[in-house]
Amino acid sequence: MTELLTAAQMRAIEQAAIESGEVTGLELMERAGQGVVEAIFEEWPELAEPVDDGRGASPSRSPEYLEKDESPRRAVVLCGPGNNGGDGFVVARLLRERGWEVEVFLYGDPNTLPPDAKVNYERWREWGACLPLDIYAREDGLQCDVLIDALFGTGTARPLPELGDLFWNMRNMVECRDIEFGHKRGMPAIVAIDIPSGVCADSGRELPHEHEHNDFAGTAHLTVSFHRMKLGHHLAEGAQRSGRTVISAIGLPSVGPLAEYDWKSFVRLTQEAEGPEARKFQFEHKYSHGHALVLSGGHGKTGAARLAARGALRIGAGLVTVGSPRSAMFENAANLTAIMLQQIDGAHGVSELLEDERFNAVCLGPGLGRGADTQAVVMAVLKENRATVLDADALTRFELKPEALFELLHENCVLTPHGGEFARLFPDLAEKLNAPATTGPAYSKVDATREAAKRAGCVVLFKGPDTVIAAPDGRCSVNSAHYERSAPWLATAGSGDVLAGFITGLMARGFDPMQAAETAAYIHVECALNFGPGLIAEDLPEQIPAVFRKLGM
Repeated sequence: MTELLTAAQMRAIEQAAIESGEVTGLELMERAGQGVVEAIFEEWPELAEPVDDGRGASPSRSPEYLEKDESPRRAVVLCGPGNNGGDGFVVARLLRERGWEVEVFLYGDPNTLPPDAKVNYERWREWGACLPLDIYAREDGLQCDVLIDALFGTGTARPLPELGDLFWNMRNMVECRDIEFGHKRGMPAIVAIDIPSGVCADSGRELPHEHEHNDFAGTAHLTVSFHRMKLGHHLAEGAQRSGRTVISAIGLPSVGPLAEYDWKSFVRLTQEAEGPEARKFQFEHKYSHGHALVLSGGHGKTGAARLAARGALRIGAGLVTVGSPRSAMFENAANLTAIMLQQIDGAHGVSELLEDERFNAVCLGPGLGRGADTQAVVMAVLKENRATVLDADALTRFELKPEALFELLHENCVLTPHGGEFARLFPDLAEKLNAPATTGPAYSKVDATREAAKRAGCVVLFKGPDTVIAAPDGRCSVNSAHYERSAPWLATAGSGDVLAGFITGLMARGFDPMQAAETAAYIHVECALNFGPGLIAEDLPEQIPAVFRKLGM
């Protein structure tokens, strides 16, 4: 796992490095600009080719030495009034040194630029002009191969209505046109420095304003961030607006030594099952790997529980039992083989079964129904203090009085709500999350999930392509199904039931709630990627053997 940073944390890391004397602000800005240029040439190698191949200019072939039928590559750099703009000036100068034609436009007054940005502005002025941004609206403004967004980056803190037309043009170029270098009308690659301007780096939300196109932020084909990704690259609209996102190392120290931040304040990006807990996948015998219990709904409502049970078994629980009411016994028996079946009727039956302490993890909610008996069953399970995953109906049943659920929850529980279920349990947090973002940093899904976990006193996994997992002590991670891990086919009936089963199976094996939720969410996406389009929920557990082999387990 790696850390995802807020804008304030990134500034603190940079400032700490500068104050220690390890690096100067100018050096960091130079490294950032160099990183952007390198990322451009790595993403589109043809842009680094000599111009006589029709694909660009090299340092040894500056414009004055080109043949008459040749033309250099052309870049437009849009610079803002802060240090993001300073990075843009460096990019402009470095491209110009390679023989590119470069036009630079500035939003704001050059006399008010921060000191380091002002130095790089002056360095650029030795190479070329810097025009006011409003001139960029002219018709030929898009005639370039690369358009650099160095306007605001992580510094976005307010709506930018005056840039609405520009942002709309960016989005149109990314979503509606293919990149075509050298096209006379301009079909450029759009590159954002840090994060597309207008996107809140802490929440991924666009800061809205009234505009005829109803577009609030820039969009990029490629985003180059520095040191670490930011929360906004993986949350809300930020993941959609950033395109392919890469990290450029600029020589900053790791996050850990910063004394002013408690480690729990950081958010981790779930990238793989790793660390000591991963070793629990090693196989011994079934009784050492726990016994998971999945409670089923009544007749006609049993499929969700079986999906969860299959997920728990495949991910490694030694034994899995489906607890079924009498009305659904034949239905479940006809569809279960390796998974055991036990008749359980009502809360009293659950309590009796859990007298057997070998049942060390329980999943309830998928297909359980929303009647009064569901509430009683949930309460009975929670009183036994076992590792417990609450999903679907087990959450919705408490929508009228969520406090009754919170009073019973314990630290060995995991709640797995989707957006609607989250809003029923935490209506005030959902209201804040869904309210228009008027200033940055905006209230984020990370903020909401952390508050929910603290209120519930247990781990909360808030589902979505930007799944956020938080513990009551403030630990938090994001499992992002974006960029190369995008798996839109996970939006299929029953996939959440399988995820609940994955978490239950890992808790049966001895994973703590946070690690179980993080690992299950990661494997859930990996299973979807392994199968590909056409996925249905039944396919997910069957991908686990291939995923485990890929992970070397």
